[in-house]
Amino acid sequence: MEAILAALFGLLIGSFLNVCIYRLPRDLSVARPSRSFCPLCEATIAWYDNIPVLSYILLKGQCRACAAKISWRYPLVELLTAAAFFASFQIAGPGLLAIKLCIFSAIQIALIFSDLEERILPDEFTLGGILVGIVFSWFVLMPSSLIFLLAPYTWDRHWTSLAESVFSATFVSLALWGFGELYYRIRKREGLGFGDVKMVGMFGAFFGLQGALLFMIAGSILGSVSGLLYIFLAKKDAASYELPFGSFLGLSALILSLITRGLTR
Repeated sequence: MEAILAALFGLLIGSFLNVCIYRLPRDLSVARPSRSFCPLCEATIAWYDNIPVLSYILLKGQCRACAAKISWRYPLVELLTAAAFFASFQIAGPGLLAIKLCIFSAIQIALIFSDLEERILPDEFTLGGILVGIVFSWFVLMPSSLIFLLAPYTWDRHWTSLAESVFSATFVSLALWGFGELYYRIRKREGLGFGDVKMVGMFGAFFGLQGALLFMIAGSILGSVSGLLYIFLAKKDAASYELPFGSFLGLSALILSLITRGLTR
């Protein structure tokens, strides 16, 4: 029952994420206007046309005012968020870990589609996610890692978990930034955006060094294989095509965080 209620709540959160995905990369407020509007004709969308998934089906994917096509992204984000929330409670059971997984999943879904559509990873999700992950590390303890061996023996698990979160966020961010800087100096062109650096820092804040490295490796493999395949099939220029690396990182993190229960022991 808790998982079903979480899925229904996930539909509502997914609807809000759609607002964020459209507005934040365009530097628009998510609060004003408070009502959703059609991007083409700017007509205000009535509440009965804004019911997650159902309204899209009833409207046949079109704006009621101007008949413009509504992107498939809207129901997809709502359904993905509902599925992620359901899986979080089904896998972890009711509790703080499930809530942590839900929040992390929602952030990843927003970042996946923001990067896919606009090649932007909004700070509200990356930097905000780092802060949320650090806060959660006090209540949902990190798995034992290097920091647990180096921390003073007088520290209890809450302090060492918090230290692991801060250390991991800092370490993986600096490591990826260093790799990107090295790539730039060798190839004389940008290979990574700073949004990706902040995104992996969020991984470390939520799931520690082990989780962040796992997500980064999986995302890199997925991005490389998928990117090369897309470039070949679409006949894109490999030297100039901008790969949405954040989308692949987010997808890998979303799946692996649920499979591994956030690597929390």
